Amino acid sequence: MTIKLGIVMDPIQAINYKKDTSLAMLWAAADKGWSLYYMEQSDLFLDNGRAFAMTKPLNVFKDPDHFYELGEESMVALGDLDVILMRKDPPFDSAFMHSTMILDQAQRDGALVVNNPKSLLECNEKLFATQFPQCCPEVLVTRRGDLLKAFHKKHKDVIFKPLDGMGGSSIFRLKEDDSNVGVIIETLTSLGTEQIMAQKYIPEIKQGDKRILIVDGKPIPYALARIPAAGETRGNLAVGGRGEGRELSERDRWICDQVIPTLKEKDLMFVGLDVIGDYLTEINVTSPTCVRQLDDQYGLNIGMTLMDAIEARLNAR
Repeated sequence: MTIKLGIVMDPIQAINYKKDTSLAMLWAAADKGWSLYYMEQSDLFLDNGRAFAMTKPLNVFKDPDHFYELGEESMVALGDLDVILMRKDPPFDSAFMHSTMILDQAQRDGALVVNNPKSLLECNEKLFATQFPQCCPEVLVTRRGDLLKAFHKKHKDVIFKPLDGMGGSSIFRLKEDDSNVGVIIETLTSLGTEQIMAQKYIPEIKQGDKRILIVDGKPIPYALARIPAAGETRGNLAVGGRGEGRELSERDRWICDQVIPTLKEKDLMFVGLDVIGDYLTEINVTSPTCVRQLDDQYGLNIGMTLMDAIEARLNAR
């Protein structure tokens, strides 16, 4: 029987053909002969306690001028799908939270949801990393200005960032003599009403912010080091960083060993660890990227690695 795969994602017409990880996953599923169903968050709903969506059959192609086709919309009980990929990009706002709750019901109805919806609700990508203090730089999470100012005074060179951002948005580096500490704290915390994260600045960011991908508890043997553009602190590709593949170091593998048992416990099948120098800084669970760059540089097919792992899960049911 053909496996039926649904995907919840941002509008497919707006994705970046050259870089999009979700597209790589869809290509792999199509290569396996699976049936694909496309959804956006607005298409998900509950009806008398069951999870449904208005879906469109999807075909994908390796053609930048014609990389997808959508069929006629129809209502599908999500529990009738074999697997659903939750690939909506952050921010983790109320809409994302409600979508995740509907997908949790879809999982109870019988679908395998990747990643596990309960864990998506539990694992904020920045806070989750703090569960592994042996891997992290010195870090503080608070909305209190006095504590943030004391952290800055102690470490002299720090990073302040929101808890729900992505792509390097609203990340600030504050050096010892920065005169904008107060206003940056007020802005990021929305005048003390929102928690933010402070981290000790890691100079090794100049050599790249490494993205390590983990598929069903096994690390891909290469990381993508996202190297900041000239004059930038952030390595994110979305703000001009350059992606350079690197073989995992012993320290990288040690960090993976620390984190993987918890990923397995929380049923997080596809995860991206962010590592700067020797330190874990984030654990990306919502919509990890960098598959296409690693595939291109090393001749990999990480999307197929994930689909093989999903197929093994389905066969073991």
